[in-house]
Amino acid sequence: MPIAFSTTTASPERVDADLLAVPVYAERELGPGADVVDEALEGELDSFMEDADFSGKVGQTLRVPVTGDIAADSVLLVGVGNADDVTPHTLRRAAAAVARKARKAATLATTLAVAGDDGTTDARAVAEGLVLGSYQFLDYKGDGEPSTLADVVSVGAGGKRVLKALEQGGATAAATCWARDMVNEPAGTLGPKEFVAAAKKLLTGSGVRVTVLEEAQIRKQKLGGLLGVNAGSDEPPRFLKVTYSPKNARGSLALVGKGVTFDSGGLSLKPAKAMEQMKTDMGGAAAVVGAMSALRDAGVRAKVVAYVPLTENMPNGSATRPGDVLTIRNGKTVEVLNTDAEGRLILADALSMAVEDGPDAIVDLATLTGACLVALGEKIAGLMGNNDDVVEQLEAAAERAGEPVWHLPLPDDYRSMLDSEIADLQNIGGQWGGSLTAGLFLEEFVDDVPWAHLDIAGPARANKDDGELVRGGTGFGVRTLVEFASSFRRPARQA
Repeated sequence: MPIAFSTTTASPERVDADLLAVPVYAERELGPGADVVDEALEGELDSFMEDADFSGKVGQTLRVPVTGDIAADSVLLVGVGNADDVTPHTLRRAAAAVARKARKAATLATTLAVAGDDGTTDARAVAEGLVLGSYQFLDYKGDGEPSTLADVVSVGAGGKRVLKALEQGGATAAATCWARDMVNEPAGTLGPKEFVAAAKKLLTGSGVRVTVLEEAQIRKQKLGGLLGVNAGSDEPPRFLKVTYSPKNARGSLALVGKGVTFDSGGLSLKPAKAMEQMKTDMGGAAAVVGAMSALRDAGVRAKVVAYVPLTENMPNGSATRPGDVLTIRNGKTVEVLNTDAEGRLILADALSMAVEDGPDAIVDLATLTGACLVALGEKIAGLMGNNDDVVEQLEAAAERAGEPVWHLPLPDDYRSMLDSEIADLQNIGGQWGGSLTAGLFLEEFVDDVPWAHLDIAGPARANKDDGELVRGGTGFGVRTLVEFASSFRRPARQA
């Protein structure tokens, strides 16, 4: 259910809502609005918190009995940590905690957006946290109870700027939730064709142009990597191109997303355990499409074009064999030594197409390597690139979005690990440094265009609820891409 946002400068105790949520800082220091709750309890709020072992740490919540002095039906305290250390990320996590407690409420009033000192940035983060924390995927649960939260009033800060920030945050979070839906949907009901249909539905009315290539057109466009990965699947491939062109665009940006709707490993078949969550392997595609749906609401001024190759990777009698050679869109040949290193093959085609359109920069997202998961764990994406400016812009955008990334190198010395005996290069390197050699492989298809690569193999999925994350698909990358596009500036080409 979508959440509608509004603002009021009325005193918190006068706002009629099913639930009033107010922040409390560390050591039980009262935040905005908590003073009226204390007054309603005749100064006993601190004792109540102490008895309940509530300290105000980030995301901690506590229900408080209400009196007739407060218009809301119920009151919830939420911890935001040290008053001097409150950040948008803190408020996003706290708002998500509130959303989980507010699932049976239809209306929520909260002063969280005025608990920090970043103004509209805080408001946007609170909206994101509330929408993301409300997320549920209940399509296959017979006993699931959907959240009823529909209206949120931000108390204490009014005006058009605050409302716009709330709505922008809500729109970006809604796009993230769509990406989560795509990742969570079983692969048996979400192949390339179904992904395209869902993307078209999402993007209708969002100010973009959608182009879809079907199998015959993909062959005509000579997308040999995509066709090679698809060769073992009964489901035909698709290639999705989405164009956002604002008037008087300031720069141009290409986004590329890996869209393997299910990855069995092909003839290099994965072990059963490793295959369990391979419906997640289109997390990059989901994030890119989700981000495209939010660009207009975010006021992005750059032209942005998304390139999304979509296929399954399956092992039938027609599947690409280890040792086969594929010809990528840009003419380079690749010896496929491991069919489970398939994402880089379809990205090679997409990157080649993006280069032809002459963007100022390219960013790709992919659940690309288990090696990156080993190196950085489940919460941090690996960031690589050929241009320091683009990497720094993306790193800063990820920091603002609250999606952690870590800059990894692309060592020239490792490039020789991709040398093939019979082709221009092979699709895997040596035993070690798999995430880096994968990045070096992709670099072969971007020419001299400024480019950055995000390996989201770890954070594309969460194994438990944590802050704004909900167990399952996370939609990682949507917020970073929207933030990056919103602040994008043309990078200088590096020698």
